[in-house]
Amino acid sequence: MARPKEFDPDLAVDQAMEVFWRKGYAATTPQDLVDALGIGKGSLYNTFGSKRGLFLRALRRYRDDQTVALVAALDRSGPVRERLYEALLALAAMDLADPDRRGCLAVNTATALASTDPEATDLVRRMLDLTEQALTALVEEGQRAGEIAGDRDAAALGSLLMNTVVGMRVVARVAESGAGAARLDRVIRGAVGAL
Repeated sequence: MARPKEFDPDLAVDQAMEVFWRKGYAATTPQDLVDALGIGKGSLYNTFGSKRGLFLRALRRYRDDQTVALVAALDRSGPVRERLYEALLALAAMDLADPDRRGCLAVNTATALASTDPEATDLVRRMLDLTEQALTALVEEGQRAGEIAGDRDAAALGSLLMNTVVGMRVVARVAESGAGAARLDRVIRGAVGAL
């Protein structure tokens, strides 16, 4: 008779995500994961197959959580520019408040693994696509409401905003607290003003 698993795999994915996010994929060892999850190496490999398998699950979880959070932040009532400004400001504040300055796990993965891991790269690409789609939909909503000029290319503006989000996440990783907040506020005001 097989023994039941002594840990919750969903919780383990969340815990592993924190380790990968803090240390990066390459610097994270199987022992780091075992220590953080409080399980044996056998359980780690039996459940997730490998460090990479667990990383891909953690990256999918991150993608799903972050996309839902962004869509929820944008999908409120009120003027489009105001909603966008508040969503970007909240993102900047979250990144600046992180004492470890982890940035965005997807952006970190893109810069570290894009040339070596096609599956991780594809996951990041899909996250960026979902982000861009949400931002393009917001621009289109603003155009329908007359808040944004209808002759502007909504897809191009959505791409610009997605690129702004990625850039903000990078800037926040290296920013000094006060100066970083001021710089990100300028970026946000510039992006919203460009609409």
